[in-house]
This record gives sequence, C-alpha cells and structure tokens, in this order.
Amino acid sequence: MLAILGRTGPEGKGLALRLALAGEAVTIGSRSTERGAAAAAELAEGAPGANIAGTDNAGAAAAGDVVFLAFPYEGQRPVLEELSASLDGKIVVSVIAPMVFERGKGARAVEVEAGSAAQEAQEILPNAQVVAAFQNVSAEELQDPQVDMEGDVVVCSDHADAKKLVIGLAGKIKSLRGVDDWGALANAKYVEQITPLLVNINRIYRTHSGVKITGV
Repeated sequence: MLAILGRTGPEGKGLALRLALAGEAVTIGSRSTERGAAAAAELAEGAPGANIAGTDNAGAAAAGDVVFLAFPYEGQRPVLEELSASLDGKIVVSVIAPMVFERGKGARAVEVEAGSAAQEAQEILPNAQVVAAFQNVSAEELQDPQVDMEGDVVVCSDHADAKKLVIGLAGKIKSLRGVDDWGALANAKYVEQITPLLVNINRIYRTHSGVKITGV
C-alpha cells in the first residue's frame, strides 16, 4: 500500500493518480478525513477501477508501507514529529523541494541546515528509510493521464533496497525512468535545488520542463 501525504498539492494528487493507474493501491492523506476522502473521490473519477482511498494524514501514514511526503517544506517538521511512530521502519519518499518565490526574481532554493529536506526527514525519522525522488517531475503533467511524460527521476538514498523499490515505482509511470545516482542521501540537496530552476524556466517559456540524463 502506498500512502501520499499532502493531497492538497498538485504533486501529491498527480503521483496518487499516476501510481493508482499503474496498478498500485494508494491512500491519500489530508488534514482531515473528509478532505482526504473528497480528494480520493475526485481522483477516482478520472481513474475508473483504480484503488484510491482517502483519509487524514495520520490514517494514511499508518496504512502505507511506502509513504510519500508531498507537502510544502515548511510543514515537514511538525507533520513528521507528529507521525514519527507510524513511520518507524517504513520507506518514506520525500518529494519536497524547499523554495520561496520572490517578486520580480522568481523561485529560489531555501538552504536547509541538514543539507536537504530529505536529510532533515531522515534526522527526524531515524528508524525510517528515507528516499528522495520525483522533485523534478511536472506536477501539472502528472495530473493529466493523457500526457505521455518524458524525463528521468533521480533517486537518492542511504538504503539500497528502498532506493531500488522507488526506482521501480518511477518506472511504472509511462515514459518516466528512475535513475540511481549511485550516491547517498546527501546528493538529494542538488536534486532538490534543480526544482526552482525548472520552475523559473517553465514560467519564462510556458512549458513543463524536466530532467533527462543522457548516456545511461
């Protein structure tokens, strides 16, 4: 069972939809059971027959074997500290890319004391296996199952088996490919900081740019 926390954001909704269409059972969490259930019902309309359920964040974290963090960075510490017991021993996938928007300057990365949002998550959840992935994938394209996505998902983790599992999940989304960075979770910083760059490119060129690794 996959759980996705942060259903109000487009990235979380898009991942839930695409992974459910790929045959995965998905539970999406929100701040309340009602909001989670409403989000699941909305997604199910565009994915007949898909296994999508909705509840609150605590219920989703408890139900999921693999739990995705798809909420804004500023909410990470309070959410993870509250749910830490439910996440012990689980694979936790950080989709978070800390950034801020400045008027006239666009998006820029936020420096994280731990190095990256994913590293901070691992510090808060020492008994979980944290994997960083999907930060550079277009949320808008994820939400449209008619779009044939193109690009690579760079996956970073200190846990080899967890990394392999997430690479496999990325490959279930048509035309996406999971790429092993052959490094530790410390490399997540560089992946996260690409996201504001892509956001600015997308605004300038009115497109949905992504990352493609050549020669692999």
